[in-house]
Amino acid sequence: MKHEPALAVAVFGAGAFGRNHLRIYRQLEQSGFGVRLVAVADTDPFAVEMLRQQGDCTVFSSPDACLEACRAGTLHLDAVSICVPTSAHYSVASQALAQGLDVLLEKPIAVSLNEADALVGQAADSGRILQVGLLERFNPAVTAAAPLVNGPMFFEAHRLSVFHRRALDVDVVLDLMIHDLDIVLSFVQSPVRQLHAVGLRILSNTVDIANVRLEFATGCVANFTASRVSTETVRKLRFFQPHQYLSIDYARQDLLVIEVAPNAPPPMAGHDGAPPPSAALMPSKLAVQSGEPLLLEIQSFLESVRTRKPPRVKPEEARNALALALEINLAIQAHAERAGLL
Repeated sequence: MKHEPALAVAVFGAGAFGRNHLRIYRQLEQSGFGVRLVAVADTDPFAVEMLRQQGDCTVFSSPDACLEACRAGTLHLDAVSICVPTSAHYSVASQALAQGLDVLLEKPIAVSLNEADALVGQAADSGRILQVGLLERFNPAVTAAAPLVNGPMFFEAHRLSVFHRRALDVDVVLDLMIHDLDIVLSFVQSPVRQLHAVGLRILSNTVDIANVRLEFATGCVANFTASRVSTETVRKLRFFQPHQYLSIDYARQDLLVIEVAPNAPPPMAGHDGAPPPSAALMPSKLAVQSGEPLLLEIQSFLESVRTRKPPRVKPEEARNALALALEINLAIQAHAERAGLL
């Protein structure tokens, strides 16, 4: 039996996200998944020194230096995870694609639609895999819920986080809410018809808490709340569709489904005037096979690299999530001007 050579990968950016990518690649390499971590690049001299002390791969002081080694023929790579700040996504990913590498790019795909469109086009023209790290697509609870989606009409998303001094180069919509925007867009499959949004700066120079209401052409309505200045961590998505209510807890990887019998009569009030529990409501917690979303995401990316099949999160979908997020930011800006918050 012929064994394919292990894929040679690198990680650009060794911050909070990059360190997790490094951990997963090392884990997969040790498990015999068919991948080798051969290089890592970071512009922080302290991080570079720490990485060199680990001694398990070649360390470069910048993505440019790593790509230059590829061009010179002193380093071979098949793919790269790009975990640099969002402002550098386009320039680094564009260079990696031009070098003939397949790219796993952390979200959001870019800071502007022009940059996003350029990356989508470049990947298509070059035949390279471009997958964007919209991580919740790989959450086992979302995977279990996706086949059940059937004409949803109302969504309620809450994504709350305590304050961290990371990813502050983007606002909370691009940092956190974009995950829920992507999931709802993938479930609804309909253009947005109306949008209302409000957001506030609390601890950073960009919006830290936001609330958004969307109405789609189908009539579906979705409410989103995202905060990175909360006292607790919450990641939940609830939605209603004909005769069914579904609740996803991203963190717990739980999926609760409540079925409503379509021909059930309305509950009769008891002697005290309160309706009794209805036998027509049939709750069940679906079995979800737990797994680390980042591990599942990277495995899926590597499978696309091997098979040349399109990634689960297509670059066009990441571009559409960015487009909606940017539209929300414009609405937040307009509201702030009307409310005299600027």
